[in-house]
Amino acid sequence: MKTFSFARAVRAALIAAAIGGTSTAALADIKDYKFELVDQSVQTGPDKVITVRLVNTKTGKPVPDAVIFASRLDMAPDGMQEMATKVTPMPGTEPGTYRFKATLGMAGRWQLSLGAKIQGETGSVENKLVITAQK
Repeated sequence: MKTFSFARAVRAALIAAAIGGTSTAALADIKDYKFELVDQSVQTGPDKVITVRLVNTKTGKPVPDAVIFASRLDMAPDGMQEMATKVTPMPGTEPGTYRFKATLGMAGRWQLSLGAKIQGETGSVENKLVITAQK
């Protein structure tokens, strides 16, 4: 009888270890990622480039190959969300950077809203970044 109880206990411990081991091997939580502006300001005018970096906040490492599915640039921080401009994605210059071309028609604070999917993660990264346009 003791052998049977011991075998059950060992089997239960192995199952618990297997379940616990898979949870620690999981990737980071989607909340562990964020976009950061490379430059906090840009000049006003046509065809200005805004560069952002997607980072894992736990490791500090850049995250390449994310799929940007949403982008919007408007003047919501200055109370003019209807003042929006077209945002055109461009290739990044280094892994984990994402660039966008836009026309910034006036000086002030512009809000860049981004949504992205990261390979292997469930959910989406969504951030609103404020950049200052200067004459």
